[in-house]
Amino acid sequence: MRIPLALTALLVPGSALAQSFEVTSSDGVAVEATPVAEFNEPWAMTFLPDGDLLVTEKPGTLLLVTQEGTKTEISGVPDVAYAGQGGLGDVIAAPDFADTGHVYISYAERGDDGLQGAAVARATLSLGEGEPALENLEVIWRQEPKVSGNGHYSHRLVFSPDGAHLFVTSGDRQKLDPAQDMDSALGKIIRLNPDGSVPDDNPFQDQGELARSFWSVGHRNMLGIAFDGDGRLWAHEMGPRGGDEINLIEPGKNYGWPVVSYGVHYSGDEIPDHPTRDEFQGPEAHWTPVISPAGMIVYSGDLFPDWQGTAFIGGLSGQALVHVSLGEQSDGTMAEEVRRFEMGARIREVEQGPDGGIWVLEDRAGGRLLRIVPAGEG
Repeated sequence: MRIPLALTALLVPGSALAQSFEVTSSDGVAVEATPVAEFNEPWAMTFLPDGDLLVTEKPGTLLLVTQEGTKTEISGVPDVAYAGQGGLGDVIAAPDFADTGHVYISYAERGDDGLQGAAVARATLSLGEGEPALENLEVIWRQEPKVSGNGHYSHRLVFSPDGAHLFVTSGDRQKLDPAQDMDSALGKIIRLNPDGSVPDDNPFQDQGELARSFWSVGHRNMLGIAFDGDGRLWAHEMGPRGGDEINLIEPGKNYGWPVVSYGVHYSGDEIPDHPTRDEFQGPEAHWTPVISPAGMIVYSGDLFPDWQGTAFIGGLSGQALVHVSLGEQSDGTMAEEVRRFEMGARIREVEQGPDGGIWVLEDRAGGRLLRIVPAGEG
């Protein structure tokens, strides 16, 4: 039996949450958004096989949520370093969740001397009688080195389509140069076996023990990562002042940060554009002004059949849901913005529901979980 967080949490905004509203895109496409629940600084969500959701709140709470909005707190979450951009981060279910009950969470972890770093843990989600709980939690990866500051953890998670490998985005922690340092895991995409061990076929086998875990290098702050239906891996990352990117991720490639970027430093100092350095992989699309991308899906549902195989990205500063075409474009790139839906709030996370609806989380205290469907079908 699920024990609600509090009766007020379920009922106080209930009638207000039930009010659907229409959002029309920049090119006149209308969708309908229905508020489902509210959260305290929600960061990530994932659907379980039975249709319920897991939702993380950055201060350190993990919640089991029904599609009707009933929330139950899950115990056993580790302590998190909640400050700045740090706290409880991503959550995903293992591909074999139905058999193992395994879930993976990421979070900012305190170290010695005021240093922090991202961590990824695997646990068994117990959903039997009584309170739901994370059991047998084991940290399987830690961001090395831990450093000062509370920004650019990234720590987004995705499994390969065959379920064989876990990918982790490891941000540059606002330190810039480590993104090009093979003795630092900052500014990298990490590829692991499900137990946290390092696959023997990762591309940087001969560049040191730590580099064996790297899949790609030269990244800044990657808050969205997803596979498409053809097995291609996509990740977006925030640029500095300008130059947000979406990249087609290939093993062994260097994406150039901080040597090249389509943005400039916050100081105003110029950064060479990608085409000036052939050794770096350029983005498939980039944004100036920025959208501050967060969360991403490649859509595969039936509610929006014309959108299958396209990406949806949340915009934090952009306060929008950004729709991106994937595949070869007329300009020779592999991605292009199609439209955006102005949401009037920072969008932190995007997921596809079991029914093909698009679910998003707003980034704020009291941030809403919204279910988006075609206009008139809410």
